[in-house]
Amino acid sequence: MFRNQYDNDVTVWSPQGRLHQIEYAMEAVKQGSAVVGMKNATHAAIAAVKRVPSELASYQKKLFAIDEHCGVGIAGLTADARTINNFLQTECLNHRYAYSRPMPLSRLVGTLGNKMQVTTQEESGRPYGVGLLMIGFDHKGPHLIQIDPSANHYECKGMSIGARSQSARTYLEKHLDTYQATQTVEDLVRHALRALRDTLTNDQELSSKLVSVAVVGKDHPFQVYDDQLVEDLISEVIKEPRATVRPAQSTFAVQAEDLMEEDTNRPPPPDPEVAVALDVAVHRGTNP
Repeated sequence: MFRNQYDNDVTVWSPQGRLHQIEYAMEAVKQGSAVVGMKNATHAAIAAVKRVPSELASYQKKLFAIDEHCGVGIAGLTADARTINNFLQTECLNHRYAYSRPMPLSRLVGTLGNKMQVTTQEESGRPYGVGLLMIGFDHKGPHLIQIDPSANHYECKGMSIGARSQSARTYLEKHLDTYQATQTVEDLVRHALRALRDTLTNDQELSSKLVSVAVVGKDHPFQVYDDQLVEDLISEVIKEPRATVRPAQSTFAVQAEDLMEEDTNRPPPPDPEVAVALDVAVHRGTNP
């Protein structure tokens, strides 16, 4: 059966047990610019690439403040992200008004998951085409939470979403113990910038016009740093040597290169010979 017979409606399962509309939403997250998040014992930080649609337009906002103790970085459709951000801000305001204290991160993420999961059950809408990295600080310490369009959410020590995010995840896995043991916010942000740098193409470099950084932690309300506020940290990271990564190649391209590297003086194979002679007269409808 063809795939497009099961992707017209989010409530229709494919024979393989998949909801293709949710997979399309997760592909939209992979098309967004990269966002990197990490945390240590006292703080959590996220860094994001601000994509500019043209030289005549301003950059699209990637980091949103939800409350004094939490905020999100987004990858995917910005319009969907603004809708979710307004919902989260309203939930935090209502909780603070009713209980006179910040909303716990676990309850906030659970409420958001319930809202996003409804879109995977009703045929009147579609899943949100945006992925979130939420950072926050509550009575349990700093948090970094990844939220998918499928409404799944995960508590992470370090995570990256968006375009070319696998390169950043490789850095996070390799330096997990290092950035978790950092003692200052500046060191944590430097690691976030190094991981974000790996997601850029070879002709791009970190700059204050390209990167936004947000930090939250103990005695440190959520704050977004743009432009000159991160220029000093970026200038330090730029001076470090950049890891060169060979562009990914298909299996056929690698095999073709291997064949070209073999003995090029080998004579060409002989022409094929006819093994069976056809009876022309029989095929023409005449007797032999």
